Amino acid sequence: MPRILIVDDDNSVRVSMRIWLERDGYEAIVADGGRCAIEALAASPIDVVIVDIFMPGMDGLETIRVLNQHAPAVPIIAMSGFMFRNSSAPAPDFLSMSTKLGAACSLHKPFRPRDLRAAVETCLGSRHALRISRTA
Repeated sequence: MPRILIVDDDNSVRVSMRIWLERDGYEAIVADGGRCAIEALAASPIDVVIVDIFMPGMDGLETIRVLNQHAPAVPIIAMSGFMFRNSSAPAPDFLSMSTKLGAACSLHKPFRPRDLRAAVETCLGSRHALRISRTA
């Protein structure tokens, strides 16, 4: 059973995503921030990590960078619902920045369970392809 690590400072998001993923047959592990995610990754094998971009303490972009250093073969899905408002300047695209830092893909909150499932399946498929190419 694939193990998915959910990293978000919002408990309701963690719980909802855990329920969705467990209904789809995944084992879901939750962490409330970047430092806890690093500890979880060091403690046991993880197949995919899902990281919120905006969290207190260690933000998602820093978390992605550190996770990629510790486990470069583990795909990461970045997620964010943050939108800049009341500004005449264009907002930075943090989800695009996350993919440049190593996230495999991104999701804009709110998303549907099927969007999450598709992103996880894509990451699991790419991880399987990476294992095959390394053994060939």
